[in-house]
Amino acid sequence: MADETTQRKVVIVDTLKNKSVLKQKVFDNTGTAFMMVKDILKNLAREVNSNLTGVDPRIRMEYTDRSTFDAQLMVAADMLLFSMHSNIFQFDREHPAWKTAYIQKNKYNAYSGMINIYNFLADSFKYSRLDDLGYLIARIFINHENQYFVEGKRQMGMLFTNYGNEAFSVESLQKIVYTAISYSLDFDLLVPPYDAVKIASVGQAESKIQHSRLITGKRLGFQFNSDDVLDANSKTQ
Repeated sequence: MADETTQRKVVIVDTLKNKSVLKQKVFDNTGTAFMMVKDILKNLAREVNSNLTGVDPRIRMEYTDRSTFDAQLMVAADMLLFSMHSNIFQFDREHPAWKTAYIQKNKYNAYSGMINIYNFLADSFKYSRLDDLGYLIARIFINHENQYFVEGKRQMGMLFTNYGNEAFSVESLQKIVYTAISYSLDFDLLVPPYDAVKIASVGQAESKIQHSRLITGKRLGFQFNSDDVLDANSKTQ
């Protein structure tokens, strides 16, 4: 029994020395990258605004450092939220990253910090429309060797797949940020399907219209809750 207890203690110490130390390194690297992202956003807002003299003052960039783990950039009618997760992750076994030689040679290379980039409507924050929708357009993974991998929509997913061969830099992070902004500006608000919003109760109209809480998102437009629509549809069948 004593030998078993000793072995368990050794395993705990080894885990702390190896995996836990590695995770702290990943966290520090991700934090460094996120600070660089904040500087990129702040500098970009200043530079872009200096070139918008004489343009409608509503068409501008506004950078806000929300907290250690969150920053936002308002770009005209869009709001991009950059959020660093405080925890460290490992890719699930079905993730394509496991097929790379980089991770296959060392499983610890799969432990990553994560920075998420969300796209919201600026009006959702301006009018406190808490039910409005935002979309994850990219997430940046960074590991203990400062190697990075980006998952995302369209341009984001196609441009950055060099995991294991390139450490992040100011230039690479700039490219990610600029691509995310360009994607958001091209990602337009769509009119919702008529049938999705054709029926509403008095209660919905009173509570949601008065408080500007009709759910709005770029892909869905505005709509009432899906449960409400399903209930309405079932009554008309």
